[in-house]
Amino acid sequence: MSQNIKIDPYGFREYDARWLYGKDINSAGIENLGKGLGTQIKAHTKKNNPRVIVGHDYRSYSEEIKTFLKKGLKSTGCFIEDIGLSLSPMVYFAQFNLDADAVAMITASHNENGWTGVKMGIKKGLTHAGDEMRELKDITLNEKFSNGEGNEKQIENFQQIYKDDLINGNKINKKLKAVVACGNGTAGVFAPDILRGIGCDVVEIDCELDWNFPKYNPNPEDLEMLHAIAKAVKDNNADIGFGFDGDGDRVGVIDNEGNEIFSDKIGLLIARNLSNKYKNSKFVVDVKSTGLYSKDNVLLRNNCETIYWKTGHSHIKRKVNTEKALAGFEKSGHFFFNKPLGYGYDDGINSAIRVCHLLDNLDKKISEIINELPNTFQTPTMAPFCKDEEKYIVVEKLVKDFEKLKEIEEKIDGQVITDILTVNGVRFSFEDGSWGLIRASSNKPSLVIVTESPTSDERKKKIFDFIDDLLQKTGKIGEYDQKI
Repeated sequence: MSQNIKIDPYGFREYDARWLYGKDINSAGIENLGKGLGTQIKAHTKKNNPRVIVGHDYRSYSEEIKTFLKKGLKSTGCFIEDIGLSLSPMVYFAQFNLDADAVAMITASHNENGWTGVKMGIKKGLTHAGDEMRELKDITLNEKFSNGEGNEKQIENFQQIYKDDLINGNKINKKLKAVVACGNGTAGVFAPDILRGIGCDVVEIDCELDWNFPKYNPNPEDLEMLHAIAKAVKDNNADIGFGFDGDGDRVGVIDNEGNEIFSDKIGLLIARNLSNKYKNSKFVVDVKSTGLYSKDNVLLRNNCETIYWKTGHSHIKRKVNTEKALAGFEKSGHFFFNKPLGYGYDDGINSAIRVCHLLDNLDKKISEIINELPNTFQTPTMAPFCKDEEKYIVVEKLVKDFEKLKEIEEKIDGQVITDILTVNGVRFSFEDGSWGLIRASSNKPSLVIVTESPTSDERKKKIFDFIDDLLQKTGKIGEYDQKI
């Protein structure tokens, strides 16, 4: 690779590509990434001039990066259709609406300034997962580029087409007062207009674009953002609060009393509401999500099935697609709605619309609806340090340990393990519905630990202590980022 091309191989992750711009990747590296992606799209579509939708988020350097990426794509023969300032879901939508061959969205989502990245996909509604990422990395780093004559055109006014698609057919009857927080990220151009369009009375906070993110990063898992929304909900006596991330594919929800509702619980409420209309449906949730789905009486009454699957937006999107599930819910706030509710990809604004429909259907406040769910005691997501080269080996050993514990009917806090799921690390469940999860983080040198019990806070802690004890015995574990 020639001297002036900089591209850190670690930027190619399991389901995202992200780098610090300047430090880990430079403009020539971005151009090579475009060449790699263009080569890959041509190979998969078997077209000399595939049409590629390109958009960018609102960061000071995103347009500059887009220019270099397009240059690389065009050198392979791609025909670019540039839709301008976008959310990730708007780019995904454009692929369906304009019937294009692939997408490339310049965004680092909610990461701090300095980061950049590309969300890419070839098959409609899906984004690159492990196999496609490895292939792209190989083509790009080894410069196995194809050549061609590409071109580009600007698609005008596509923002309005995207907004209208979400507004039409989604009108609500109740006048809901909704706080809409965008953390000065790109969603500010879209979310207030769309939610007003369906009939909400919108209170905007930090919806003006500012790429310095003067208050906090637009991240609905960030406590600072959640506290700001909670305060605005209470000050304005609102029915609901929504917080959107930097590229608009995730939403965080605050109830009418100013409490955060964890995304897996919101997902369950939405699934319950949908199951009454769409009986016999499938729902996909990630392994970090509450165990309530599998035993929920409303879902069972409506003959709906819940499938627990690998964490990561690309993984859940694919599973929703292959299972023809009605919807998918990820603990981090990525929700996926399949036909007839959406195109299968994650759109934070569509997720907020589903919550509005839930409130429109039921004559209750969101806090009352949440209180109808069984109470569970759940830990936050805890990440003990574990080296990248050791984390998968550690998890593999623990899978065997838990299979043995189930076999010999060893009791943990008086309970035997009834079920073990190994699609993504090990998730083991007990007869009372309590569970624990150990998996390797897909983008950091750490493990991911979560436990939950519907029985007691004490049991949740006992399960964690049991896991922690096993981890310490491996001798491969460092400090936790947070611990109960």
